[in-house]
Amino acid sequence: MTAAPHTGPDLAKTPGPPAGSPPPAGRRTLRRFLPRFLPLAPALALLLVFLAGPIAYCVLIAFTDLQLTGQAQESFVGLDNFRRAFRDDAFLNAVWLTLVFTVVSALVGQNTLGLALAALTQRASKPVRTLTGGVVVTAWVLPEVVAGFLLYAFFRREGTLNAVLELLHLPSQNWLFTLPILAVSFANVWRGTAFSMLVYSAALNEIPKEITEAAEVDGASGWRRMWHVTLPMIRRSIGTTLMLNTLQTLSVFGLIWVMTRGGPGGKSQTLPLFMYEQAFQNSLIGYGTAVALLLLLVGSLFSLLYLRLLRTEV
Repeated sequence: MTAAPHTGPDLAKTPGPPAGSPPPAGRRTLRRFLPRFLPLAPALALLLVFLAGPIAYCVLIAFTDLQLTGQAQESFVGLDNFRRAFRDDAFLNAVWLTLVFTVVSALVGQNTLGLALAALTQRASKPVRTLTGGVVVTAWVLPEVVAGFLLYAFFRREGTLNAVLELLHLPSQNWLFTLPILAVSFANVWRGTAFSMLVYSAALNEIPKEITEAAEVDGASGWRRMWHVTLPMIRRSIGTTLMLNTLQTLSVFGLIWVMTRGGPGGKSQTLPLFMYEQAFQNSLIGYGTAVALLLLLVGSLFSLLYLRLLRTEV
């Protein structure tokens, strides 16, 4: 006789993981991720609501013909606002003046003067360092509008600069009319140099004295020590300062608006002022927002350039 097959409860059980085995990899990853993510969740939610949300809405508006007045409903226009910008001579003039303003006041002015003041105060006495730092930082902490009025009084036809030139029997002129972009560039240098000076002072203090003393013993002059020793060792601080100064200068509005309002004849109208004029004076919100996105693109390109330069280690 043949035995009947065994159909007991043992065969009905589905084989599973042995007792005490670790959970699947996905579950383990989730358990490690949640404790790290939960403390950041409120900050991430605020960024999404107050930063990413408005940026996404601005991107949407830039592709419409939204206006403040005389329009019942906006419509989607695609890339028309951007095409209009690159065909607009006023926009191209604003781009050129923005580059001039950024290079003169941020890349050259604030950076060079801040490094020079930091290097000079390293060898100065404590009272001189305190006085210099106090004067420079005072210009930095002043509100932008107040600084604009001060520099307007300095450069205007009856201002301080022309009074000094007349005392020295030198020719005077209306600086805000003849050289407005250079006047506002000087104003931005005067106001923003403190940041560069503070960063470079901290970076110079981190350089070991043994290195500079060894270079001095080897007969290296002051310029050679600065070029071959100091600058390579603070290269990362230079790159960071240039990036932050550039981004801050690209967004300067109040200082130029108070001093010149972008005039005369658009000779000092940078992109922020052009954007404001199109969006709020001409009521072209869609076109003005497209200009704002182009300004954001310019700042992003500068940031990528600086970050690429900072990748290489000293």
